[in-house]
Parts: sequence; C-alpha cells; structure tokens
Amino acid sequence: MPELSVIVHGPNTQDHLTGLLGSLTAHPLPGTEVVVAAVGDWARETAERHAARVRVVALPDGTSDAAARSAGAARATGRWLHFVRAKDGLPPGSPRTVAERTAELPGTVDLLLLDHLRSTWRSSGLPSADGPLLARAGRTELTLDDSAYLLRLTPLLGTRVLRATFWRAHEEQLTTGDEPLTALTALLLAGRAACLPHIAYEDRRLRPASLPPVTAGQHFALVDRYETLLDLARERPAVYTVLYEIMIRDCLRTFARGLPDDVAEEFFHRASIAALRRRPEGHRRPAGPEGVRRSLLEEGAYTKYRAFQTANRARRTVRSAVRAGRRQAGARIRDHQYRTALRRPVDPHLAVFSAYWNRGVACNPAAIAAKLAELAPHVHPVWVVTERNAALLPPGTDHVVPGTRRYWEVLATAQYLVNNVNFPNAVVKRPDAVHVQTHHGTPLKRMGLDQMAFPAAAQGLDFDALLERVDKWDYSVSSNSHTTRMWERAYPARYVPLDHGYPRNDVYYTAGAADVRAVRRRLGIPPGRRAVLYAPTHRDYEAGWTPRLDLAALAGRLGEDTVLLVRGHYFYAGGVSPLTGMRRSGRVIDVSSYDPVEELCLAADVLVTDYSSIMFDYANLDRPLVIHADDWETYRTTRGVCFDLMAEAPGPVARTQDELTEILTTDAWQDESAAKTRAAFRRRFCEYDDGRAAERVVRRVFLGQDEASLPPVLPVGERTPAPTPGEATAS
Repeated sequence: MPELSVIVHGPNTQDHLTGLLGSLTAHPLPGTEVVVAAVGDWARETAERHAARVRVVALPDGTSDAAARSAGAARATGRWLHFVRAKDGLPPGSPRTVAERTAELPGTVDLLLLDHLRSTWRSSGLPSADGPLLARAGRTELTLDDSAYLLRLTPLLGTRVLRATFWRAHEEQLTTGDEPLTALTALLLAGRAACLPHIAYEDRRLRPASLPPVTAGQHFALVDRYETLLDLARERPAVYTVLYEIMIRDCLRTFARGLPDDVAEEFFHRASIAALRRRPEGHRRPAGPEGVRRSLLEEGAYTKYRAFQTANRARRTVRSAVRAGRRQAGARIRDHQYRTALRRPVDPHLAVFSAYWNRGVACNPAAIAAKLAELAPHVHPVWVVTERNAALLPPGTDHVVPGTRRYWEVLATAQYLVNNVNFPNAVVKRPDAVHVQTHHGTPLKRMGLDQMAFPAAAQGLDFDALLERVDKWDYSVSSNSHTTRMWERAYPARYVPLDHGYPRNDVYYTAGAADVRAVRRRLGIPPGRRAVLYAPTHRDYEAGWTPRLDLAALAGRLGEDTVLLVRGHYFYAGGVSPLTGMRRSGRVIDVSSYDPVEELCLAADVLVTDYSSIMFDYANLDRPLVIHADDWETYRTTRGVCFDLMAEAPGPVARTQDELTEILTTDAWQDESAAKTRAAFRRRFCEYDDGRAAERVVRRVFLGQDEASLPPVLPVGERTPAPTPGEATAS
C-alpha cells in the first residue's frame, strides 16, 4: 500500500495541469502514487501522456471539483490523500517531504497541515500568512480545542493532507462545492492534527477577469458557510469564538471590497442577522473604527455603515489627491471628437476592420469582411489604414486614417470592431459594441502572458495594458483546439472562443485550378517549374533579417527546374536587401511585399519554413512541408514554445543547409514518410478549417445565429483542398 496518494483533480485550466504533471512524473517516488481525476478532454489528453506513471480517471466536462475529488479518492490506494487542484502546483520535493512526514505520524492523527505559496499571473512564490501559525504549532500532534488559532490558516483543501480512513468516514461532509467550507470542516472533524511548517503547496490565483462573474448566490454563500461551521462547533466554546471572529472579519472584508448594488444591501442584512444571532455570550467588540463597523453591522444599520465607509474613503481620497489626479490625467482620452462621438448611439450597421497594425485589407478580417458583404450587406465596413498604405487599398474601399476626426467617430459608434491584433488602448469598450479578435496564426511560440518568462520576447511589453485590451474582446476566433487552449492560457479573460476555423484559410478549399494558374502567372513562375516558398519567421534576438540560407547556392543546387519564392517576415518590411542581385535571375523571386500571402501558398509546390505559423495554414493544402530548424535550441530558449516541433513536425526536418538541400534534391520532401507526418499534423492543426470559417463567424457574430444552426465543420479526411500546381496545369 502506498504511503501517499496525490489526487490531482479538475480541468486543465489555462494549461496549468501540464506543468504540474510534468513535475510530478519527472522524479517519481516509491511509496507515492498519482491519481488524476481529469475533467474534460484537454485534461484527459494531458494526463494520458503520463499514463505510464499516473492513474487516469476520465470525467466529463462540467464535473464539479467535489465530484472529481471523490472519483479520484475512490481509485486511490494510499494511506494518506493529498488533494491537488489541477490549476495549482507542488514545489519541487514537496511530495517526498509530505510522504516522509505522514509515515512518522501515529494512527490517532487524521490531518496534516501544510504551508503554501501564492502565485498570480504577474508574480509567483509569494509567501502565505500561515507560516507563523504553523511554526507556533511545531511538529507536535494537537487538538483543535487546544489550538483554535489554526482556524485562521488559509482555508485551502490543498494544504490539508487527510488520512484515507478519516476521509472515507466523513466523505459526505467533506464533499461540498465550497472548498473553504470543506477545508475548515476537515479541521473541525479531525480528532488530532499535525503540522508541517514547510512550503508544500502552490496556490495559483487565476486572473479574476478570466473567471465567470461572481453571482449573488455565491456572495450569500459566504454567510451560509459560517452558519454551517458554527453549528459544527456549537459545543466547543474556544473553537466557536474563533470561528465567529473569522466570520465577522470575512463578511466585513467582502462588503468593503465592493458588491453590486443589487447584492450589497441583502448581503449586509444576512451578515447582520448572523452576527447578532451567532454572537458568543459575553463577547466584546474591539475599540476604534473596527468596533464601530461591528456595532453598525449588528444593528443592521446599512445606511449608516455606507455613510461611515464614505467618510473614510473621502479622507483617503484627500490624502492621495495628487496621485489620483495624475492617474486620471493619464487615463483621459485627449481627442475631443472621440469623447463627443461616444455620447452618440451605437450604429448597428457599422463595422470597423483592421489588420496587422493598420497595414491594409488582409488576413482573417479581410475574409470576414468579404463574407459580410455577401451575407449581411446591411453592415457597412470601414477599414483603418495608415496614410502610407491607403493608396494600396482595393478601389472603393471605405477607410479612415488613424488620428483623424472620422477615425475617432467610427471607433466610437461602430457596433462591430474586428482586428487581428488589437485596437489602441484609448479605444473604449462600449457595452453594446462587439469586439472580435481574429488573431493571425496558430501559436508555436509563446504569446501573451506566456512571454513573461522569456525576456527577449517580453522586452517592451506592458502586460497590464495588454490585459486591458484583452478584456475588451467579446469573441476570439480559433482554427483548432490547440489554439483555443493556448489563448485561454496566454489571454485569460471572459471572451467567447469561436472554434470556427480561420477565415483567411477558406481560400485553400474554395480556390480552383484557374486561381492557382493565375497566381503563378502573376508571380512569373514558368510552367512546369517547381516553386519552393521559403518563409522564415522573426527572431526576437535579432535586430534585422538576414536569410539563414545561402539562397544563391541553394538555387544553384536545386537546378533550373526550381524557383525559390522568398518571403521575409512583415516585421522587416523594406528590409529584404539581402535578396538584391538575385531577383533578376528568375531563380529567386522576392515576394516579401506580395499580398495576400494565401496566394503565395496556392502557387507553391512545397513550403520551407522554420517556426512561422504559415506552416499551420499551408498544411490545409495537404502539400509537402519542410522544416529548416538550424537554431531550434536558441529559439526555444529565447522565445519559448508550446510544443516540441522537432518531435511533431509536419514533414522532414533539416538542421543544416546541406540537409535541406538533400531533402529537396531527393524524394524525401514528398515521400511516404513525409505524407504520414503531414497527415497527423493536419488532423491536429487544421481541425476547424474547412472552407466555411468566415461564414460561421459572420452568421454567429453579425447575424446572431446560435452555435447549433451554423454549418458543421467537415472532418479533415472529407475535405478537398485546392488543386496542386501540377493538377492545375493538367486540368
């Protein structure tokens, strides 16, 4: 029988489960088992990757934490049970420390209390307030009646390790949806407890804006929790008194943090009844402002309490007037026209589009706008474009230039705002406006908050401002479940994911042979030539772009039958001078400024890239892909990645130019092995792209249709991509 069962339970929220299981299985301990009660497909898939070292209990989406704990405990065989939420963590070595401590405890001890750290999206390793209380208890076994101060420990179930027989004897009382209630109930029911004054748990606090809003019932449940606990402690005076003090403190703190107007008075009323009814005989209120608060609470004097709060806040406001004035000045929108326009009604027939920091009509926003003209012509699109790029717009495109009066007017009054990056910080999110974040790629590299651990990638990023922009999103468009999950972790907020596919990829299923031939003619690719599209990505550790290949030498080795289409990343606009001198030969064509990039993909027989998200889009065509990864270790270390591309590549991998040349001059680029890896890659990353993504987005967002009425996603195996250049020539 194992000494300790670590029961990990819950969904894989923001991908925290991946790191937790990685740390648990990296150095498995004899006498310790890991049971994963995995809620939902993502958690199950993550757990099953560690199936050799963990026991997996698969549970459906929506399973409560309480039910998941019980399901995990039912499969556990250890003498002690440590419940760990999937979002939380265990510091290195903590399972060993806990197992060693439980092994030395006598059979009379039901509960082991641990210290913990706190982490948020912006900080980690914050010490808890529990350390001094645990140190005071020491390592001796004790009863709660003699040590009621332990009730002041943070009520986290993860900091309580329960003897298995104790859990099973009280499982019904310990299986509640209220974790603080469960944690405190365990302490109240335990005959004897022991302490481990060492940090053995990490409480990860999720960003509140990424969680569902707190309901009125959840606020009221705070009072109900303490009513239940005080009933349990009725015959234990010392315990009862401490619990009462904790109840009053929590109620007043909750009220002070601010509650919605329709909840505040009722919460105060309920807390007042509990404070008066549950007050221990002879209990004295403290002196000073705290005593005044408690007196007003017991009286049920809601209006007087509000006035007392207001007076205190006024005094604090006066003391901080200078700082507050500066903050207000910094937040004030300078443009008078914008402020004026915000007072006008929202126009339900107006949509603002932007792509790539106002570069023009492109990417997912362009595909959505095109489908909008077909399905909802009553909605008028206006594009935000820089003055420099305005001349390149298609004829008849209505547009505004940033900073102009009409620019601020359309941003203020449009009901729909669609972008593949973000609108400026100054843009106000009106309640009846709809912001659609389309993104512009599938993430291999770390994005959003995930960049915080990578200084080269995070340089110059204001993460607070980023989250303010993310909080304005209503919808986030995704092309596959991997992307949906990565955005959940990188951009934690309350937007609705649209698992509809990337609209820009529709063309890979709607283009015909004539379209492919026309693009190749525009690019000057002679009939019968193989076109190799080379599209490397940006590197955060390089100031400019220098091709990582000797393109002239590569073109020479590939021979007269091959044309190299070379596209530099858009971050290096105008910086493709390394190609000067090769352009006239016809063997190397600089397509860095050619738009749209989707046409380049249609024209290519094979894509060569490194870590660019173009690989995920191109995979829709089911054409050969080759990865040139000469600096994978450096890129992975400096930028951070979401998965190991070397192990899950969409085709052959070259680490040097010689290896790349060998792949492209033999059949390795298109052989059976390459087709097999490409098929697996397509199944995973082309999940929702089937040619009707733009239609699904327009119907859902602009026409208000529900999910069930949208065109279903066609399975990957049943799709027909655009014809290859060879097929297009033959037709």
